[in-house]
Amino acid sequence: MSKTSAILVTGVAGFIGFSLARRLLEAGRVVIGVDNLTPYYNPKLKEARLAVLAQSPTFTFRRIDLADRIATMALFEGGAFGPVVHLAAQAGVRYSIDHPYTYLDANLAGFLNVLEGCRHRQTGHVVFASSSSVYGANTHLPFSETDNVDHPISLYAATKRSNELMAHAYSHLYGLPVTGLRFFTVYGPWGRPDMAMFIFADAIMAGRPLPLFNGGRMRRDFTYVDDVTETVERMIDCPPRGDPGFRADRPDPSASSAPWRIYNVGNNKSVEVAYVVELLEKELGRSTARNPLPLQPGDVIETCANVDALMHDFDFRPDTPVEEGVRRFVAWYRDYCRV
Repeated sequence: MSKTSAILVTGVAGFIGFSLARRLLEAGRVVIGVDNLTPYYNPKLKEARLAVLAQSPTFTFRRIDLADRIATMALFEGGAFGPVVHLAAQAGVRYSIDHPYTYLDANLAGFLNVLEGCRHRQTGHVVFASSSSVYGANTHLPFSETDNVDHPISLYAATKRSNELMAHAYSHLYGLPVTGLRFFTVYGPWGRPDMAMFIFADAIMAGRPLPLFNGGRMRRDFTYVDDVTETVERMIDCPPRGDPGFRADRPDPSASSAPWRIYNVGNNKSVEVAYVVELLEKELGRSTARNPLPLQPGDVIETCANVDALMHDFDFRPDTPVEEGVRRFVAWYRDYCRV
C-alpha cells in the first residue's frame, strides 16, 4: 500500500481522531476527515480541533453522519483515499444505559455503512476502534486478546464487540484487511469533557466535590493519546494477512485465516483512580473534597492490557507514565480553559 495514499479518518473532530489526523498531517500525509459534530458534548471543542487541522493544506473535512447510508456511499464513491481509520462512534458506557438507540445508529449502522463502502470501493486496510470494555467483568488480568469476550456488561461494550464480529465477517467474505484496536482509557490534551481527567480537573478548579465512583478505588490502564496515535500510524500501511496456522478446531479469538486481527492498545499498568486525582491536584495546585459514589451499572473494577502481541508485531508498546501524561494534560487544560 502506497504511503502517498490519502487516509480517511472518521470521527476526525473527536479526541483520538483529531490527535491522529494531526499526527498524520505533520508526517506529510493527506487526510480526509469525516465527522457529524454530534452535540454529545460541547461542539465548540470539536470546532476548535477542526480549526487546528484546517491549518494544514493537506486536510479536507466532510460533515457526514455515517448512519446516513446514502451520504456514506457517496463519500466512498467519490473519495480519493486508500486506508480507512474508523474512529467515529458514540462513546460512553454510562450514556449507553439511557440512550441505547444512539448506539444502534452510530456504532452499528454507521460501521456497517463504512464496511460496505470499503468493500465496494476496495479501499484497502481498515483500522477501527474497539474498546477494553469488551472484556466485561473479566477478572483475569492483564486482559489478553485471546480471552473470551462474549459477556459484555454494557450496551456500549456489546456494540464494540459487534463491530469486531462484523469486521471479521467482511474480512472473511470479501478479503477486506481489517485491524481492530481495543483502546484502554485514553487520555491527554484535547481530551473529551465527559471523561474522568476533564471532569476531575473542572471540579478541582471550581472547588466542587469530586465524584468518585466506587470511592475512587477502581483501577484503570490509563493510556496516553500520543502512544495510541503512534500505534495507529505504525499499522496503517501494514494490513494483516490471514494466519496460515489458524485452527478452526482451536480458534484464536484475536486472529483468523482471514486478514483480520485484534490488538490491545494500553499502557500495561493498572492505576487507581484516586491516585490520578492526587496527580491532578498536585499539577493544578489545588485540592477539593471527595464525593464517594457507588459502582455504576456497566462499570468494571479494574482494567489492564496485555500488549505482547502489539510489541511482537510492531515493536512498540505504549509506555508514557501517567505522571507525565497528567502533567501534559494539565498544561493543555490550563491553556484551553484559560485557568
